[in-house]
Amino acid sequence: MSEKWRVPLPEGAQPPYRVFVNGVPQKEGADYEVRSHELHFSRPLEKERIGLGRWTAMFLGLWGHYGKNDSVDVQFRRGSRETVATGLEIIPPDQP
Repeated sequence: MSEKWRVPLPEGAQPPYRVFVNGVPQKEGADYEVRSHELHFSRPLEKERIGLGRWTAMFLGLWGHYGKNDSVDVQFRRGSRETVATGLEIIPPDQP
């Protein structure tokens, strides 16, 4: 079985889903699958974690490099309304 990066869908989210990674539309079946109220991606996704030291260095202009920081956004229905959730949590394959 291949590794999957998981993105939990917001509570109450109902299809149809329109999924975007870094603003680029994704296609169900080709780019992701929906399983157990989560999006499953086979390609690596990453959220940058910034510690206090790195944040301070960036704030002071000492660090100009930003690491990889994917953003997963989903348009969905909740009841009778269309809504969008941005910057959803990304769970790597090594986390339960």
